[in-house]
Amino acid sequence: GPHQEGKQKQGTACLSPLPGVSAGNGCGHTLLTPHSGTLSSKNYPGTYPNHTMCCWQLQAPPGTSLLLAFGDVDLEPSEHCAHSSLLLADPQTGTAYGPYCRNSIPSAPLLVTNSSTVTVLFNSTSHRSGRGLLLSYATSQHPGTHYTQEHISLDPPLTMCFSVYCPAGCKDIHGDIWGNPSQGYRDTSVLCKAAVHAGVIADELGGQVTLSREKGITLYESAFANGLHSKRGSLSEKRLVFHKVCCLLSPACDDALEVVAFNASSWWHEVDALGQDRAWVAERAALGTTGHSWAAEPGAEAAWLELDLGTRRNVTGIITKGSSKQHDYYVTSYHISSSRDGKNWRSYRGSSGQEDKVFEGNVDSQGEVSNAFIPPIVARYVR
Repeated sequence: GPHQEGKQKQGTACLSPLPGVSAGNGCGHTLLTPHSGTLSSKNYPGTYPNHTMCCWQLQAPPGTSLLLAFGDVDLEPSEHCAHSSLLLADPQTGTAYGPYCRNSIPSAPLLVTNSSTVTVLFNSTSHRSGRGLLLSYATSQHPGTHYTQEHISLDPPLTMCFSVYCPAGCKDIHGDIWGNPSQGYRDTSVLCKAAVHAGVIADELGGQVTLSREKGITLYESAFANGLHSKRGSLSEKRLVFHKVCCLLSPACDDALEVVAFNASSWWHEVDALGQDRAWVAERAALGTTGHSWAAEPGAEAAWLELDLGTRRNVTGIITKGSSKQHDYYVTSYHISSSRDGKNWRSYRGSSGQEDKVFEGNVDSQGEVSNAFIPPIVARYVR
């Protein structure tokens, strides 16, 4: 068939990398998990390079099948897509899909396969134009899966409340978001990217999100949350508001937890230029404190701040802030550990579970930065 001719002309073949792995010099942003993922060509959405290839091996759990969503396939047209092509193959059934390029695009934005394994091969030769490709996938374990084209915006009319499945890897997709978790997001925002920013899914896992489309507001304030910086946005008729599942069952789940006591590895006893004492003690770490905050003793290694919640609580996230405008101090990154008894401590590894998660902290001394715990922490003490 034509796809075989095109493949031979390009002189490259998929080298069958391990399941969940990509190989080649033409791979762009890629995050592959057993249940969902996102993949793109190099430089997307800029023009992809000449003479490159990338092979992705998608592997879903046994007994499930893969659903592939074509977010964008913009490869320079040529006869039989010989110059640049996207080719998909199902090794279990011997079925091939494609080749695809700009003059031979997929007939539907969603490809439902009958296989748990799919090989995706991208090739380019000399060309002048083309954004490249953006694909995402999920498994048949997510019935009623919905995607927005390119995960970018919600232009079609939608019902007031709806559910969308966001694949892993949304955080680094090209496109902007306007707004924050408390006020909602301008409806031209990248939907799944906004869901990561709002803390309702973890980028490394993806997942189902529930949201409503509500009346817009005049101004959308920017915020830094969960490793993403949103933009300050102008008036829109509609906005997207995300709902955590726990909040649908218990409206109080987003309430701020009371801290019964603060403790710290050390604190800074400062004597200023006028000879006045200033104690940067642990109690000053409460978020609403005016003036100076808590600070560890200068030069202290492995410093920690401990929050005692009085009893075991379900902790879904944390908000941090710097000292104040007067004292330009702030923490740029941190680890989290927790304990139920104050003696045995467990480091937080997040949804990936591979290594201790490093949270992105503050970028200045005035702004608040929120980070979600997905999954939540059940503990009395948090460090």
